[in-house]
Amino acid sequence: MKDTDFQNLLQGIREAGSYLRGNKKAAARVDHIDPESVAAIRARLHLSQTEFSTAFGISPATFLNWEQGHRQPTGAARVLLLVAAQNPKAVLYAVR
Repeated sequence: MKDTDFQNLLQGIREAGSYLRGNKKAAARVDHIDPESVAAIRARLHLSQTEFSTAFGISPATFLNWEQGHRQPTGAARVLLLVAAQNPKAVLYAVR
């Protein structure tokens, strides 16, 4: 994962915390995750595409489409990827 991607994710987590504490109004929703980030998140977890998709209950074809940029993860899958980027050990613990 690029350092700028990580910094953007970290900033988003900090802003979410401020929002939850009532210190900040809600920011614009992030609907796009860079395909390179999806691949980097998987690489940080040391999982193949098949292992990642199986562990998270995502079809291998869907995950491949995310990594190739043909489709974007949405809803809970998008949130799971963002959490995996921030705290991969917690995600691995939860799914294993």
